[in-house]
Amino acid sequence: MNAAVQVDDLTKRFGGTPALRGVNLAVAPGEILGLLGPNGAGKTTLVRILSTLDTADSGTARVYGYDLVRDAHQVRALIGLTGQFAAVDKDLSGLDNLEIIGRLLGLSRRDAKVRAAALLERFDLVEAGRKVAGGYSGGMRRRLDLAASLVGRPTVLYLDEPTTGLDPHSRAALWDTVRQMAYDGTTVLLTTQYMDEAEALADRLVLLDGGRITAEGTTAELCARVRGRTMRIRPVDPADLPTVAATLVAAGLTGGTVVADAGQYQVPVNSDEQVTAVVWAIAACGVALAGIDTGTPSLDEAFLRLTQSEASLVAAGSEVSR
Repeated sequence: MNAAVQVDDLTKRFGGTPALRGVNLAVAPGEILGLLGPNGAGKTTLVRILSTLDTADSGTARVYGYDLVRDAHQVRALIGLTGQFAAVDKDLSGLDNLEIIGRLLGLSRRDAKVRAAALLERFDLVEAGRKVAGGYSGGMRRRLDLAASLVGRPTVLYLDEPTTGLDPHSRAALWDTVRQMAYDGTTVLLTTQYMDEAEALADRLVLLDGGRITAEGTTAELCARVRGRTMRIRPVDPADLPTVAATLVAAGLTGGTVVADAGQYQVPVNSDEQVTAVVWAIAACGVALAGIDTGTPSLDEAFLRLTQSEASLVAAGSEVSR
């Protein structure tokens, strides 16, 4: 079957800075593809190019066979986009926002009203529909933004970090919506900084780092690429995390990561001898522990280890530790 989205050797530079370095990607019809990567990896640049908001320096990309440059009009008729920030007009009601988009897409006045009403119901915004969007909560504006991207019934939907800043209930509701859209046949390309979101939604994951695709596969396949085990050390006092990190580095146990929000230090170990070395080093430094355990790498840990540059490790660590 032909790919819904096909990308071949795509490159993009901003001045002297490369953003994409020969990206190759194929997304199957009805697939949810998770696009992961640290800040500055090129995720949003790729989404902007695929949604015809920007052009590549070289390479080609197609949506259901239509070239992004030569057939831009046909591509725009097939796609929907929800960016990192809600793009609705805060001075208009939710209903008016959706109706105007419908009219801009060529719907009759009646069809635009019908479509807007259906989407307000789908996203649980009926009661708020006639209220000014500027008074909506963050979750409501996000739902309205997603509804706006669906007015034209896209066959391919780009979601660029759609749940950033949402509370857990709003995130869960949006996840359900995305799953239903994929079930109904919509192809979804999802960029996210949240590993739990990627694991919950994506059929397949692609890791973009430094403008290049460095790994791809299912969650299980990416985790399997990271050999060994991970030790997780949780001091009683989180302020002792730097001491734990420094102690293990001094003992020759490198590659660890501070996960501040979890109050723990994660370090890869490849043998029983290294496990023993971690235990003895921590005991010798005198830090009181709340817990210590070993396990196979999680997607968070696989993400960190498969991200190549030191700058990427720092950026990724700050995101996955949220």
